Amino acid sequence: MAKASIGKKPDDFTLPATGEKDISLSDLKGKNVVIYFYPKDSTPGCTREGQDFRDNIRKFRSRKTIVLGVSRDSIKSHENFKEKQEFPFDLLSDKDEKLCKQFDVIKEKNMYGKKHMGIERSTFLIDAKGVLRQEWRKVKVDGHVNEVLDAIKNL
Repeated sequence: MAKASIGKKPDDFTLPATGEKDISLSDLKGKNVVIYFYPKDSTPGCTREGQDFRDNIRKFRSRKTIVLGVSRDSIKSHENFKEKQEFPFDLLSDKDEKLCKQFDVIKEKNMYGKKHMGIERSTFLIDAKGVLRQEWRKVKVDGHVNEVLDAIKNL
């Protein structure tokens, strides 16, 4: 699987999602797609980020944009997180890290002095033709959703 890069179409993928379904990138043609990768369900930063996408979902929908959250957590964990936070978008489970590797978001992280491999908070914008148009890496949650919305306006 090729690494995703700006100006090119990412490889198609199919992952299990909340709502007992599988989601494929190829099924979303004709709509803009925001894929945001986050480290872990129900942690403070990931919860705030998801809430920001939730609170702005009407703006995304008015711009024909689908929002998808991705982490390595299980579907069961995702279902609980989605229900508790009332997320109006699907969360995808990437347990084997195929999508994480395609978008190159698995990085060495340092937590309490211990190094481990984990998801670097990152967001990707794919246009209605399936082309990767923008990426945000090492995302800081505050103000991020507005940056993504501004980028969609400029497509």
